[in-house]
Amino acid sequence: MTLYPQLILDALRNVRYPGTGKDIVSMGLVEDNIRIDGMNVTFSLLFEKPNDPFIRSVVKAAETAILTYVSPDVNIKGNITVKAKQLARPEPDKLLPEVKNIIAVSSGKGGVGKSTVAANLAVALALQGYKVGLLDADIFGPSQPKMFNLEDARPYLEEVNGRELIQPAENYGVKMLSIGFFVNKGDAVLWRGAMASNALKQLIGDANWGELDYFLIDLPPGTSDIHLTMVQTLAITGAIVVSTPQEVALADARKGISMFTGEKVNVPVLGLIENMAWFTPAELPENKYYLFGKEGCKRLAEELHIPLLGQIPIVQSICEGGDEGRPVALNPDSITGMAFQELARNVVEQINYRNEHLAPTQRVIVTKK
Repeated sequence: MTLYPQLILDALRNVRYPGTGKDIVSMGLVEDNIRIDGMNVTFSLLFEKPNDPFIRSVVKAAETAILTYVSPDVNIKGNITVKAKQLARPEPDKLLPEVKNIIAVSSGKGGVGKSTVAANLAVALALQGYKVGLLDADIFGPSQPKMFNLEDARPYLEEVNGRELIQPAENYGVKMLSIGFFVNKGDAVLWRGAMASNALKQLIGDANWGELDYFLIDLPPGTSDIHLTMVQTLAITGAIVVSTPQEVALADARKGISMFTGEKVNVPVLGLIENMAWFTPAELPENKYYLFGKEGCKRLAEELHIPLLGQIPIVQSICEGGDEGRPVALNPDSITGMAFQELARNVVEQINYRNEHLAPTQRVIVTKK
């Protein structure tokens, strides 16, 4: 069988963009760069924004259309590159040249377990063999030093290539810095927004983070100038939003997602995490009690066309682990440990999927060491 570009275009006319119902060829999403080498086909899809929620479904539909309407022998899987017509924000100067991926962990409101999720996700990634860093950017409620049993740590300065840099504290295979290291733990942090933003910039740019596969940022709850500072300071790979399944939390989670996908911020949302998804007593591990509602985050994820990265149950050991400075993810065979291991795998999959479909010069695919 002889392939030619028009044959590919005709097949792609059967693919509808979910947002409009129009076919992707008439919409101009298919770039005029179809390359054919025997049965190997490559081309690019051009979306309006890099965080378009339908990218993944359109790419899969395009692959299916070619295999269905042209030939099942066409080599198309993984050969479709995704590009964006516009970037609403300029790429910030790269302060962390040795960091491959930067993940913002956010929540629409406080009390949903965002910091606990960030800590355990960092530990789970480290257990899977990745180099991990964690910045506690929750200036007014820094909790990571306690969760990592590092409350007494006092990071020091060390000369690196002619510069004096802050050496992050480290435990459980995770490098970590927090404003909590530099203030008395019993004192309130009474700083204006500019002071908080400048302190975070220093913890990022004046620290010796070194080579990292994943750099997690535990953001304050809600939406604030701290979030804008992080976006303007760092080239964030993607954001994760944490929520409980109850409606009042989901309403704020929706606002948080809207902030990241808005034109002023324009950071891809990697997915949603449902924390406190159900209560499971330690003595009855098969039982599930939905204290805050059932699968609220799953419904929101489906509505907004973003992945549900994981569902974390309420188990007493999570609270005990945080209080004792020993995250539950350190026990990967426990119920919660398995949940955080699955979460880590899903986060890695989402980031690698995104990178695989970027232009080749933008790809940063991470594999285990």
